[in-house]
Amino acid sequence: MERFVDLHTHSLQSDGTLTPAELVREAKKAGLAAVALSDHDTIDGVREAMAEGEKIGIEVIPAVEFSVKSKTTTHIVALYPDIENEEFVDMLEGLRLSRLERNAETARLLQKLGIDVTLEEVMEMAGGKVIGRAHFAKALADKGYTSSVKEGFDLYLGNGKPAYSHAFHPTAEAIIKLIRRAGGVSIMAHLNQTKLEDDELRKTLIEFKEYGLDGVEGYYTEYTPEMQEKYQTMAKELGLILSGGSDFHGSIKPHISIGTGTGNLRVPYAVLENIKKLKENR
Repeated sequence: MERFVDLHTHSLQSDGTLTPAELVREAKKAGLAAVALSDHDTIDGVREAMAEGEKIGIEVIPAVEFSVKSKTTTHIVALYPDIENEEFVDMLEGLRLSRLERNAETARLLQKLGIDVTLEEVMEMAGGKVIGRAHFAKALADKGYTSSVKEGFDLYLGNGKPAYSHAFHPTAEAIIKLIRRAGGVSIMAHLNQTKLEDDELRKTLIEFKEYGLDGVEGYYTEYTPEMQEKYQTMAKELGLILSGGSDFHGSIKPHISIGTGTGNLRVPYAVLENIKKLKENR
């Protein structure tokens, strides 16, 4: 029987709603052979997730998702970084401090728009150590300013929208090279969210490959079958490996299930095997 994996998930250590251990149990319940915990800008939940994986018998991959400087939305997922690497840990601490500044700016921008959502209430609602835009989006929906988390991004919080904070993001080059130095595999996430035309996306991937980018998410919750085929073909042509995942967040995005996304996602275990081979052969 074919085995499946989910290499893009979030716990309450960033903007998800399950503890790392709960997320791993959810992955096991869903029948997955492996899961990567890729919280935003933090590895705080990785050890808990890996310990739970050993306990219940499911492979857990250490990971983290970085936001990088871009005109649109560009995220890089690090798979298998050395979570004890001093340089890697220092970067995450710097990003934690930057995120605090971004969150405060987002709250100020919302207030300027006449939207009564404060940083304090978002922090209380989040309950985790790392607050993200999804928490603000949920607060907007809960207070009736939007009809959904997605609408919060579309109207206010997405890149270029009126409450988007332009506080510090590292460059793609810096993050990709850091991931390599920390022994990890770098993956460009959810290519559709870059909103780049195909030619521009190809140029970006070529540029990022020069920095050391290893692969792209060829499987993702939001991809149509046509998108999936296009991105996988592009990756093959450029010599990039494939990864993929659901971008599971728990109840904050209830329409997305771990492992299967909105119902049709399937990431074969062979995808993870190829990632392991790449890492081992360096």
